[in-house]
Amino acid sequence: MPLHSHPWIPDGSHPQIPLHPPPVDPRWISPIDFSASPTSGTPRDLPTSPLHFPPMDPLWISPWVPSLPHPWIPRLSIPTPGPAPRPPLDGTRPAPSRPGPGVAMAAPADEAAVRARAPVRDAASASSAGPWSLRHLHLELAVSFAAAGAGRLRGRARLELRCERGGAGGAELRLDAHPALAVSRAALLPPPGGPGDAAGQALPVENRPFASYGSALHIALPQAPRAGQLLTLLIDYEAGEGPGVCWLSPEQTAGKQKPYMYTQGQAVLNRSFFPCFDTPSVKFTYSATVKVPEGFTAVMSATSWEKQKDNTFVFKMSQPIPSYLIALVVGDIVSADVGPRSRVWAEPCLIEAAKKEYDGVIEEFLVVGEKLFGPYVWGRYDILFMPPSFPFGGMENPCLTFVTPCLLAGDRSLVDVIIHEISHSWFGNLVTNATWGEFWLNEGFTMYAQRRISTEVYGLPYTCLEAATGRALLRQHMDATGEDHPLNKLRVVIEPGVNPDDTYNETPYEKGYCFVSYLAHLVGNQSKFDAFLQAYVNRFKFQSITADDTLEFFLEYFPELKEKGVDSIPGFEFDRWLNTPGWPPYLPDLSPGQQLMRPAEELAELWAADSLNMEAIEAVDIMGWRTYQLVYFLDQVLQKSPLPEGNVKRLSKMYPKISKAQNAELRLRWCQIVLKNNLEAEYSKVKDFLHSQGKQKYTLPLYRAMWGGSEATRALAMETFSATAPQLHVNVQNYVKKILGLGGAEA
Repeated sequence: MPLHSHPWIPDGSHPQIPLHPPPVDPRWISPIDFSASPTSGTPRDLPTSPLHFPPMDPLWISPWVPSLPHPWIPRLSIPTPGPAPRPPLDGTRPAPSRPGPGVAMAAPADEAAVRARAPVRDAASASSAGPWSLRHLHLELAVSFAAAGAGRLRGRARLELRCERGGAGGAELRLDAHPALAVSRAALLPPPGGPGDAAGQALPVENRPFASYGSALHIALPQAPRAGQLLTLLIDYEAGEGPGVCWLSPEQTAGKQKPYMYTQGQAVLNRSFFPCFDTPSVKFTYSATVKVPEGFTAVMSATSWEKQKDNTFVFKMSQPIPSYLIALVVGDIVSADVGPRSRVWAEPCLIEAAKKEYDGVIEEFLVVGEKLFGPYVWGRYDILFMPPSFPFGGMENPCLTFVTPCLLAGDRSLVDVIIHEISHSWFGNLVTNATWGEFWLNEGFTMYAQRRISTEVYGLPYTCLEAATGRALLRQHMDATGEDHPLNKLRVVIEPGVNPDDTYNETPYEKGYCFVSYLAHLVGNQSKFDAFLQAYVNRFKFQSITADDTLEFFLEYFPELKEKGVDSIPGFEFDRWLNTPGWPPYLPDLSPGQQLMRPAEELAELWAADSLNMEAIEAVDIMGWRTYQLVYFLDQVLQKSPLPEGNVKRLSKMYPKISKAQNAELRLRWCQIVLKNNLEAEYSKVKDFLHSQGKQKYTLPLYRAMWGGSEATRALAMETFSATAPQLHVNVQNYVKKILGLGGAEA
């Protein structure tokens, strides 16, 4: 999910995180005597010196928070040989990873198995999910652009339904919709080969209010269906202005020549794209035909793609997915292969940079993911680089991840960000939270998987450094909201009428990661826990589940832990993890990251001195430092700013790797340092960075820094916004206006 897309997440300082475990809690040792004890602790154990990490992003540097470094890595070290993995409970062994690269795709999920789990009641859905299941959705779409403003999307949705509980909903079916989605006709189609009008029997339909983020489409059926009955509905509609369908002007694209359209479904936005069961508890296959104007290309989150005559594109998703993962883009885009089962998509002016940056990269991450978590079942893994105005870091649409073009650093220094989205291929897309109240099942497991892959590829110290960044973000969030805020639980109660997007924060990512790390700590052996994760994915693939399902399976898989009562250890009860707000009861040990953090801290101290010790500074070679270590160094410098007169100018000259970087994470921090130290000679770099992109995570902190600074930086803010406003997403425009006192949304 796009991480850090919500502007209310503060941009203030991030606390320093202790990497060594605090004293062992004696409550831990008595119930179960493992060779090592957990790093338990409370927020009071944490020093308060700031790190100044900006809000994290769904993608990071590693979201939908919407894009920055995320943390993890339990005290468990890089895997060591151990006992043979335990076979799954169903008697099969975890599927081995493919021996070599390929594009084979898993067979479509068994429909009966997908239907077997009754959908969980979702307060964010007005639909008849539960009494009905959706077997397949087919969309016929025609996209047209307007000379200005939103274009139009004419649609026809065909829903192949099965009644699961006769009489439960009477002679009525409800679908999620939106006031911006105008339905012109609903019809009941005759059975294939049966008598009746091919156009179907017209049905009464009414769009009624439901919540601020959507409406309820009530469709009257001729009679109450019986259990097991199959029905096919046809719905004609038009969409355009809804929140899930985004229209960009040419000025908001990289090429500046043609308009662009994309959809964003998570969490409850696709109901403004097509009528549906807009809940993660319902999964279904889908297909689509999309007609677009000449000179444009359509792509979707689908397992197959074909261009036909009349600039019509045909798509098929053969695996069941929830509605929020259906995504469409129409624009001037082209593609290039970067691996045996991967390609990059981008506007023509970006495609060469995208190919150079990611050629051969994705396959390495996929292979490691398969080794750890089982087969990659989606066939292809493509990446679509969105226009610069895309306000998020990334979105894990299956087969086609959307990402910000800020990842194109030119030196591959941000390629590891994509690991988070790749990890969603197993956790989130394949095994899905049944409701948005248990979002940690998607993001907590994905954070763990991301860091697991990162450890295999980049080593434990680097991953621990990244994990410390994420922990700092969680600390920052809880300091801002108060630990006892009800959103600081893993199991959030989303009341009727509350938009799930308004519950979004760091907790499901980082506290969820800590809980998964705690489960790994209980097991005490990385190889065994890796085998459990494979069995978990195999057991629940193509299903939507609850935390109860996850934890029951964990205890069944490890009966010796169930016998010891690990679910009820005082202070670490599973129920406390899920239902009590506050700081995680257990913190993974991140001390291996100290070997990277200490040199960065010492170098920052040297640059903050009144008299520079150039001999000591020149003895430190930063050329081999990777992004997270450089980020940590710059955050330390920012914390100590303003530096003594002339130091930042010398630092800029000494490290062109930083001051002239194209890496967006480094550019953000360098611009913040320039502003805080009033280095007017480099204000142009701030302006250039804001002209080059419109990502919310980078844009808002810089406008806040400029507006909170000198008269010169305030003038720079007004000048830059005046020039760049047309290329920004409308939401980001409004947030910046608010910062500058020009009105607009809360930022």
